[in-house]
Amino acid sequence: MLIHKTRETLSQTELRYATVHLFLGLAFSFLHVSVALAADKSLHKMTVTLHPEKTSIHWTLSDPIHTVHGTFKLTRGVVSLNLDDGSAEGLIEVDAASGESGSAARDGRMHKNVLESDRYPVISFRPTRIIGEAMAASDEVVTAEGIFRIHGADHPLQLRINLHPRGNEITVQTHFVVPYVDWGMKDPSTFILRVDRMVDLDVETTVSRELIAVPAIKP
Repeated sequence: MLIHKTRETLSQTELRYATVHLFLGLAFSFLHVSVALAADKSLHKMTVTLHPEKTSIHWTLSDPIHTVHGTFKLTRGVVSLNLDDGSAEGLIEVDAASGESGSAARDGRMHKNVLESDRYPVISFRPTRIIGEAMAASDEVVTAEGIFRIHGADHPLQLRINLHPRGNEITVQTHFVVPYVDWGMKDPSTFILRVDRMVDLDVETTVSRELIAVPAIKP
């Protein structure tokens, strides 16, 4: 009888021990997974590389008689986006001297008198923040905030960007206006011919996206 009770007591003790061990094991496993997922989410970036051969930059300048169309060429561009807080960094550069409209005389005046591309050879955009769902699987519109640099001066700029994801590629489109005269560049208008004091820019590119996991910092 005593032996039977002792065995029963041991059995209950073992059961309680096994239950506590199982509970603690599940708790620690859940905590480990939760921390890992939180770290993984906060330590990811999306890096986007712009390629000149996949990028088109068109500008439009109007006057009372006709509208002038031209292009610029991208030099390079890399943007890194923190998926956790929307902060961004990187640099997109355009060759100012590549601006052309199909008229050598007009383009010569533009580079010499307006852009002064010999003195200011680079037009750039440095992003600081992306507002919106940049990793969306379907078409999306986001806002890019940053600094636009032209003619040697920096200007805060907000860009409305249309994203069209297709697999591992994204078609990116944006339109914005540069008030070049207000930004310190010469008005090319003459007494006879008046031109707009703003130029429209349309940019389209196809980029690839890549998720980069940043290793966790060990305590």
